[in-house]
Amino acid sequence: MTARDCPTLRRRAVLLGAAALAAPSVARAQAWPERPIRWIVNFPPGGAADILSRALAEALGTSLGQPIVVENRPGAGGMVGSEAVARARGDAHVVMMSNAASHGIGPVLYRSVPYDPVADFTHIHLVGTFPSVLCVNVDLPVRTLADYVALAEGRPGQVQYGSGGNGTMNHLIGQLFMRAAGIELVHVPYRGSAPAMTDVIGGQIPSLMESLPTAMGNIRGGRLRPIATSEAERATTLPDVPTFAESGFPTVVSTNWFGFSAAAGIPEAVAERWRVAIAAVLASDLVKERFGAIGVRPGRLGPAEYTALVRSELDRWREVIRAGNITVD
Repeated sequence: MTARDCPTLRRRAVLLGAAALAAPSVARAQAWPERPIRWIVNFPPGGAADILSRALAEALGTSLGQPIVVENRPGAGGMVGSEAVARARGDAHVVMMSNAASHGIGPVLYRSVPYDPVADFTHIHLVGTFPSVLCVNVDLPVRTLADYVALAEGRPGQVQYGSGGNGTMNHLIGQLFMRAAGIELVHVPYRGSAPAMTDVIGGQIPSLMESLPTAMGNIRGGRLRPIATSEAERATTLPDVPTFAESGFPTVVSTNWFGFSAAAGIPEAVAERWRVAIAAVLASDLVKERFGAIGVRPGRLGPAEYTALVRSELDRWREVIRAGNITVD
C-alpha cells in the first residue's frame, strides 16, 4: 500500500515533509546569533533613536551572547538606514530602530521610497513612545505658546523653527501647528537633533521642535525653554508645560514612536527570540528608570500589534500630508 492509497499514510507524509522543511529554519535559529549584530540607527548620534538604541543594545547583547554594534546611517528622514536593513532580507544579524519618520511618515511623504515599510521588514516590538516639545531660546521674550504665536503674527515668514531633518515627525508637527495657528513659520532642517539644538541655544535660530528625550538634558540644564508638548496629556517629566491641545490646538496631538525591526525573511524562531529578549529588557527596572528619566514610556506591543500600528500611522499621515499639501522634494 502506498501513501497515495491510505489517508493515514498521506497525513504522516505531509507531517514529515513539513518537519523536513522546518528543520533548516529551526537549526538556523538555534545557531543564531553566530556573529556580532549590526543595529542600524537611521538618524545621527544624539537623537531619540540613537539614545534608545544605545540604552537597549548592551543589555540585549549580553542576553544573546554576541556584541551589538550600533551603526548610525542617517539621511532622507531615516530612509537611508531603513533601506540598508530592507536590503539585508533574510539576515537575522541586521536590525534597526524603526520609527514614525521612516516607517509612518517618509513612505507617504516622499515620492520615491526604496522600500515597503511593512513588506520589507519583520516588525517585532514597540520600544517606546513620547511627545515632541516646542522649545525656544532662553533669551527670547517668549514663555507661553500664546507669546510664540503673537511673535510669529508680528513677524510673518521670519520666525524659524529647527528640526532634525525633512520628513521627521518634528518637522510635520511644526507644519501642523503652523496651519492650526494660522501663522507662517520657516522650517530649518538640520542633519540631526544635536546641531539644531546647538543653534537654538546659541541664538542662531529662535526655536525648534524636538523629541522630548533628546531635548530633556538641555531643558533641565536651563539652556532651552519648553513651551508646549505634543501628546494629549502632559509629559510626566514636564508637568508644568501645557500641551498644544490644552493651548487651543487639538489637531496638533501627535506621539513619537520607536520600535524594533529586522529585515523581512528572517526565521520565525529568531524573530520570537528577539521578541522575548526585547520584552524582557523593556520590563527591567534599569530600562524603566532610564526611559522614565527622559520621558519615554516603554512599549508593550508585540509583532502583530506593532505591525498594525505601522499600518495605521501610514494611513494617518497620508491623510494629513494630502490635506495640508505638505511636500519636501
